[in-house]
Amino acid sequence: MYEAFAMSLPKVYHRFSLLSLHSTTSPFLPKTLFLSSSLPLAIKRLHSPPLLRAQSRRFVAGKQFKAKSTMASSRFHHLVPVNALTAEDVGNGTGSKGADDATASVAYDDDVESASVTGYRLPPFEIRDIVDAPPLPALSFSPLRDKILFLKRRSLPPLSDLARPEEKLAGIRIDGKCNTRSRMSFYTGIAIHQLMEDGSLGPEKEIQGLPEGAKINFVTWSNNGQHLAFSVRLDEDDGSSSKLRVWVANVDTGKARPLFESPDVYVNAVFDNFVWVNDSTLLVCTIPLSRGDPPRKPLVPSGPKIQSNEQRNVIQARTYQDLLKDEHDEDLFEYYATTQLVLASLDGEMKPFGPPAIYTSMDPSPDQTYILTSSTHKPFSFVVPCGRFPKKVELWKANGEFVRELCDLPLAEDIPIAFNSVRKGMRSINWRADKPSTLYWVETQDGGDAKVDVSPRDIVYTQSPAPHDNEQPKILHKLDLRYGGISWCDDTLALVYESWYKTRKVRTWVISPGSEDLNPRILFDRSSEDVYSDPGSPMSRRTPAGTYVIAKVKKEDDGDTYILLNGSGATPEGNIPFLDLFDINTGSKERIWQSDKENYFETVVALMSDQKEGELSINELKILTSKESKTENTQYYLLSWPEKRACYDSSRDGPLPCLVWSYPGEFKSKEAASQVRGSPNEFAGIGPTSPLLWLARRFAVLSGPTIPIIGEGDEEANDRYIEQLVASAEAAVEEVIRRGVADPNKIAVGGHSYGAFMTANLLAHAPHLFCCGIARSGAYNRTLTPFGFQNEERTLWEATSTYVEMSPFMSANKIKKPILLIHGEEDNNPGTLTMQSDRFFNALKGHGALCRLVILPYESHGYGARESIMHTLWETDRWLQKHCVYSSDVSACKDNAEGTVDSQSKAVGAAGDPLNSATVPPFAESRELLASSLSVDQLCPITTGAPANFTPSIIAPEDSSTFTSFS
Repeated sequence: MYEAFAMSLPKVYHRFSLLSLHSTTSPFLPKTLFLSSSLPLAIKRLHSPPLLRAQSRRFVAGKQFKAKSTMASSRFHHLVPVNALTAEDVGNGTGSKGADDATASVAYDDDVESASVTGYRLPPFEIRDIVDAPPLPALSFSPLRDKILFLKRRSLPPLSDLARPEEKLAGIRIDGKCNTRSRMSFYTGIAIHQLMEDGSLGPEKEIQGLPEGAKINFVTWSNNGQHLAFSVRLDEDDGSSSKLRVWVANVDTGKARPLFESPDVYVNAVFDNFVWVNDSTLLVCTIPLSRGDPPRKPLVPSGPKIQSNEQRNVIQARTYQDLLKDEHDEDLFEYYATTQLVLASLDGEMKPFGPPAIYTSMDPSPDQTYILTSSTHKPFSFVVPCGRFPKKVELWKANGEFVRELCDLPLAEDIPIAFNSVRKGMRSINWRADKPSTLYWVETQDGGDAKVDVSPRDIVYTQSPAPHDNEQPKILHKLDLRYGGISWCDDTLALVYESWYKTRKVRTWVISPGSEDLNPRILFDRSSEDVYSDPGSPMSRRTPAGTYVIAKVKKEDDGDTYILLNGSGATPEGNIPFLDLFDINTGSKERIWQSDKENYFETVVALMSDQKEGELSINELKILTSKESKTENTQYYLLSWPEKRACYDSSRDGPLPCLVWSYPGEFKSKEAASQVRGSPNEFAGIGPTSPLLWLARRFAVLSGPTIPIIGEGDEEANDRYIEQLVASAEAAVEEVIRRGVADPNKIAVGGHSYGAFMTANLLAHAPHLFCCGIARSGAYNRTLTPFGFQNEERTLWEATSTYVEMSPFMSANKIKKPILLIHGEEDNNPGTLTMQSDRFFNALKGHGALCRLVILPYESHGYGARESIMHTLWETDRWLQKHCVYSSDVSACKDNAEGTVDSQSKAVGAAGDPLNSATVPPFAESRELLASSLSVDQLCPITTGAPANFTPSIIAPEDSSTFTSFS
C-alpha cells in the first residue's frame, strides 16, 4: 500500500491540490486540513497576524515529555486527495447537553445493572461535547495560488448511513445504490476566497445553484484554475443516496450546473471517477447506459465451488477479507465495476471513449495529447483482492483513438509474502513530470521474489508513447534494492529512490536523464529508522502543465543552482523542522529557515512562489508554514524572502489515574528505537475516539509511547516480542510514576488494532503493571493469520513457536485483570476479523476472566457512526471509572506502589515461568530507550436515525463466573 502511494504521488499532485493531514479518526485514511471559515482571514508577511487562526476549545497544557504524540495536531507534509474521503474520516453530532446527560450518568461504584441496559449509551458531557464539536472546513489552493477553497463538512454520520446495504466484493465494499465505495463521506458546500496581492483574503463567494441537501465529492480544479468539477448526490425518500452526477462551477461567477444535459448519465466511482483532460474537457467514468438490473443469485448453483492447485504452485497470501466467493460474486463485481469512459466538454458535447471495461485509473499526459488507462479483467480470483487481478495498461490519444497496449499482466496470486516482493512485469507506469509525454516504468529482475539474490533487482525504463518500429525501451537506471519512486526535475537532474525493508536501508541516487555520459551517483545512503540523519525531501514546484518537479533555486551572488530540502529535523530534543538550500553537486547546504524550538512547532507546508517557469530566485521565495504550540491550535503564515524575520510572541494536581495508549513499533537497532520523533510543542489534536478525551475526566494520558520491538542483525524482532514488550511497558510505567504523573495503583492500558494485541499480551504477561485494559478491533490468535501479520513475513510453519507465543489467545488463562473488547461487526482489515474478538472472549470467559465484549453493528476497522462512537466512549469511560478510578483491587499493582518494577522477577514468558535474566533486555536499557522517546500528552486534566432494534451486541460475564463453551 505504501509503495503504491509513493508511486502515485506525482499524479496526486497533478490531479489534486487539496491540503490534508493524517486522520485522527481512522488508521488508514487521510484527514482533512481543518480551518475556520467563521473568522476574518488575512495573509501577511511573517511578522503579520496568522493566516488562519482556527477556533478551538483550549486545553490546559501540563508538562510534556519529549516525543511526538500519535494523536499529533493538524499539519500536512504532503499534498494528497481529500476529495474522496470515506465516512470513517469524519463525524456528526449536536453537541447538546441537557436531558441526554441523565442517560449518560452512571453509578460507578456498582453499575453492573446499568451496564446491562440495552441500546446505545452516551459518555459524560465533558467527552461528548469535545466529540460533537463541529468540524472545520477543508482547504484547497487553486493551481495558480490565487484562490482558496473552503470545503464545508458535516461531522459524525448517523448509524443509519452505515446500515445501508453494501456488496463485499474482491476486497472492496460497494454501495450498489450509488455505485461508489460504501460509507463515502461528503462536503456540504463550497466557498471561494480570493488571495489578494497584499496577502489578504477577499470576501467569501459561495458556489451557487446546487440542489438542496447536495452531497459533494471529488472536488478538482481545472489546470487553469477557472473551473471546478465535482460530483453531487442527493438523499432519496427511502433514506439512501442517489447515484452521482458530475457538476462544474465557474470560479469567477460561483455558478454551478450539471456537466451532462441528460439526467441519465451517472458517475461510476467504484475505482476512478473523472479527470480534466484539458481546461475545457473531462474524461468521466460513467455507468453504461445499457446496463440493466444487478444479476440475481441463482436459486440452485450451477455446480460446486472448486479451487484447484494441481500444478503444485506455491501460493501464499495474507488473511484478506471480502473476497469473491462464487460465480455470482464475480458477476456482481463485473456489473458494478464496469465503466464506460466518456469525453465531455464544458459546452455540452460528449462521446464514448474506448469500450466498456473495468477501468481502475486514467492519467492524461502533461501535454494533454495522450491518456494512459489501466483496467482489470477476468479471470478473477477467490484468494486475493482485485488489486492482483489481471491488469491491462493501454495508451490512447486524447481524442479517443487507440494507440497501443503497453502490457497485459496475468493474475498475480503467487506474489511471495516476503516484504519487498512485487508483481512480475511492468509496474509503476507513469508519465515523466518534466516532459510533454514520455513514459517510464520499472521491471523486476528477481521474478518479484525478495528472497532471490540478484543484481540488479529492478531496472527503470523510459520510452516515447509512440515508438518507431523496433525501437526498444531505454534503460534509465539499475537498482540493487527495491525501486521506490522518482522525483523529476529536468534532463540534467532527477532523484531515484530505492529501499530494502529487511535492512531498513534507503538510498537516493542522482541521475542525469538526458545524458548517458554522466554516471549515476549516490546522494544519500542511510537507514530509514535513523530519523536523526534524515536530510529532508526536495520541495517541488508546479509546472504550467500542472505537474510537479523539483524546484531549482539560484542566488543572486553566484551562478550555482540549489534545491530546497524540507526536513522534519528530528533531534534528541524533539523535531525542529528546517528548510535547507542544498547544492546538489557539492553536497554543501545552508539553513535558510528553522522552526522556533522553544515555544512553537512550525513546519513548511508548500512552496507558494512557483507561478513562473524556470529557476526561482532566493529573494523571491515564498512559502506557506504552519505554527502551533501545546496550547494553540495550528495557524498558517506566508513567509517571503528576503525580509523574513521571526516574530513570536504546571502546575500539577499530583498523581492521577493514568491511561497508557500505544501501538508497538519494530526496529532493527536500539539506536533507531531510542531516537525522538515529534516535538514537545505540537498541539495535541483530539479526534472522536482519541484517548486524549480522558484528559477531560481527570486522567493522565500517556499517548503513543514508543514500545520498541527490536530485531538486530539476523534476529527477527518477534522472536523476543513478549520479553521486549514487557520490558518496554515496565520502563514506561516506571517513568510516569517517577515523574509523579500517575497513581501506581490506577494505570490502565489500551490500544486499537495491533495496539489491542499489545494490550491483551500485557495483561497476560505483565499483570503487575496495569489494573485493566481496553482492546479495540484486535487480532489475538496468530494461527488465524498463518501467512504473516503486521511486519512478520515468516509463515506459521516457519516460525510456529513465535506465532503461538505471541498470541494472547494462547495465554487467556493468565489474564486476570478486567479487559474490555470492542470490535466492528464488519471489520474488513486483513487479519482482524470480528471472529478474533469473539473467540478470544470465549477463551477468557472459559477461564473465569472479568471481561466484556461489545460488537458494533455496521462498523468496520475504524468506527464512523455517531451512535457507535458515543457508545464506545461510554463503554470505555465506564470501564476506566469502575476498574481504574474506583477499583478496590490494588494487590496486583502493589509493586508499582512500592516504587519498583523488577523485570526479571515480574516478566512472565509464554510458558508461565519467570523470564531468564540473560534473555531479558536489562531494565535500565529499556528505561533509557523509553525515556528518550516517551510521549505524555496534556498530562493535567481539563476542567472544562438508526433503526431502534440495532444495538451493540454485549456479552459480559462480569461476575467472574466460569463459562465454558465449545466451538
